[in-house]
Amino acid sequence: MRIILVGYGVVGQSLADILLRRSIETVRDYGFNPKVVAIVDRGGAAINSKGLDLEKMLALKKKDGTVGTDPKFGYPQMSSSAVIESVEAEVVVEVTPTNVKNGEPGLSHIKTAFKTGKHVVTTNKGPLALALPALMELADYNKVYLRFSGTVGGGTPVLELAKRGLLGDKIIAIRGILNGTTNYILTKMEEKCITFQQALEEAQKLGYAETDPTMDIDGIDAACKVVIMANWIMNKKFTLKDVEVQGIRDVTLQALGKASKRGNTIKLIGSIDGNPTVAPTEISKHDPLCVSGVLNAVTFVSKFAGEETIIGRGAGGMETASAVLRDLLDIKHNLASELLM
Repeated sequence: MRIILVGYGVVGQSLADILLRRSIETVRDYGFNPKVVAIVDRGGAAINSKGLDLEKMLALKKKDGTVGTDPKFGYPQMSSSAVIESVEAEVVVEVTPTNVKNGEPGLSHIKTAFKTGKHVVTTNKGPLALALPALMELADYNKVYLRFSGTVGGGTPVLELAKRGLLGDKIIAIRGILNGTTNYILTKMEEKCITFQQALEEAQKLGYAETDPTMDIDGIDAACKVVIMANWIMNKKFTLKDVEVQGIRDVTLQALGKASKRGNTIKLIGSIDGNPTVAPTEISKHDPLCVSGVLNAVTFVSKFAGEETIIGRGAGGMETASAVLRDLLDIKHNLASELLM
């Protein structure tokens, strides 16, 4: 399988690291021997139809900040769209930063890949939050696969549990803590009796929150994940504008204290039960969803199995890259099955 890697930040480099570390096992255990034939970052691209030396690419990125400076295979300033269009490959791995305003450049990357007959694995929530129903239709039209495990739960197989682990059942509702940053802030507010602002500053110092934390604390990141789950798991046709969103800026110590006296706490909960919502919600401290720190937790309510909850880390470069590898193996399996039909 030939791969074009678009985006070479934390997740992209983590994927390269995993492919290097697990190359022997992936061949032995899965018959999977991927070749990264192109890598694109903000400074340009590196292209080798026989497969790039990933160890060298990691060192070059660290040294120069771009793979485009490679003396033999580098193409400084070459655009990602040009690479996707011109380089022969089976899969595009799209791991550029999330943009929920217009989904770009990820949205164009995915569309270009589809139109050139390439499958896509992405961790980019922007295009999916804004246009997932349309993208799924476009993938079907072009007879290619779109996979995005890493967009919900990072390395925790949230989407797989619902789609495969509960196969044959009917999921009627989903609710969950979908953002580790807000969960950390709310946890520390209660544990340390500190204000929202103090907890946010602590999260930023530890690297759990961005310098601009808007996506997290205003509930937008969680809303993107609600859209993805609603479409992929429950066959809805939602986009981001369909989600009623309220963040955690107005959660006070007083409110947390009152909830605690009732044996409860307040968490930012994404819910798909009728209209999709994201809002600070009072839940019991004995609820399986009541996890602390940066953990995520999702409860699936199904018709026959009842409630099933999955808990795990929702972010991190290696964790998310492991989900990308999982998706690549899924595409390989599907392609192999097609050949046998």
